Amino acid sequence: MSADPFPTFDGGRLLLVGRNIYTTLLVRSLIALVCCAILVVLCYLFVDRPVAFWVSDHHTNRFRFLVWLQDPPPVLQAWAPAAIVLLVIRRAWGPFRRWELTLLAACVSLLVAVQFKDSLKFCFGRYWPDTWTHDNPSLLGNGAYGFHPFHDGPAFASFPSGHMTRTLAMAAVVWVASPRWRWACLFAAAALAVGLIGMNYHFVGDVIAGGFVGAIVGVYVAHGFALGPGASTPFSGENPPELGGSRSN
Repeated sequence: MSADPFPTFDGGRLLLVGRNIYTTLLVRSLIALVCCAILVVLCYLFVDRPVAFWVSDHHTNRFRFLVWLQDPPPVLQAWAPAAIVLLVIRRAWGPFRRWELTLLAACVSLLVAVQFKDSLKFCFGRYWPDTWTHDNPSLLGNGAYGFHPFHDGPAFASFPSGHMTRTLAMAAVVWVASPRWRWACLFAAAALAVGLIGMNYHFVGDVIAGGFVGAIVGVYVAHGFALGPGASTPFSGENPPELGGSRSN
C-alpha cells in the first residue's frame, strides 16, 4: 500500500511532518513569522523607544568597536557575486566539496535575502532611531516614530535591519550545513545585534525582524542545496526517513 501523501501532525515538534521537507519548512516558517510579528509589536509598544533613549543617554556610541562590528555584512555582500563566479568556474574541474557547496549556498542566500530586505523596507517604511543623512526624520532627531507603509527613500528604511538580514542569511546556511559551527553563528548574530542597537543604528524590533527574514531565507536555501541532514539530491524536497521521508527496503 502506498504511503499517505498527506502530512501528519507531530505534537512534540509543533509542526507538520510529511514526505516533503518543504512542507516542514513552510509550517516552521509560518510559526516563525507569527513569533516575529508578536515580538516586533511588543518591541514597538514597550521596548524600542526606551532602549533608543537609554543608548543615547549613556553615549554607548563612544565605543568604536561597535562600529567595527557593522563592517563585515556589506563587504560580504559586495564580494558574494565574485565568489559565485569563482565557484562556478571551479565546478568545471569536478564536484563541489561540502565546504564549497556551503559557501555557494551562503552567497546565494545572502543575495536573495538582500532583495527581500529591500522590498520589506519599502513595504513597512519605518523611521530610524537617529538622524544619519539628509536630516532624515528620527526618534532622537525630532521625535518621529512609526511605520509609513509604501514610502520609499532612505528616511523610511529602518525596518528590517539589512545588516542583520545579511548576517543571518549566511549564518543559517552554516547552521544547517555544519552543526559544529553553530556556536559561531550565534556569536556573529549576537555581536552584530549588540553593535546595531548600541550605536542606535536600529531599533530592537528592526534587528529581530532582520534576523527572522535572513534566517528563513538561509534555511530554505540550505535545504535547497541539499545541505540538511540526510539530504542527497538538491531541490528534491524529500525528507530523510527520521522526518517522514521514504525508506528503502
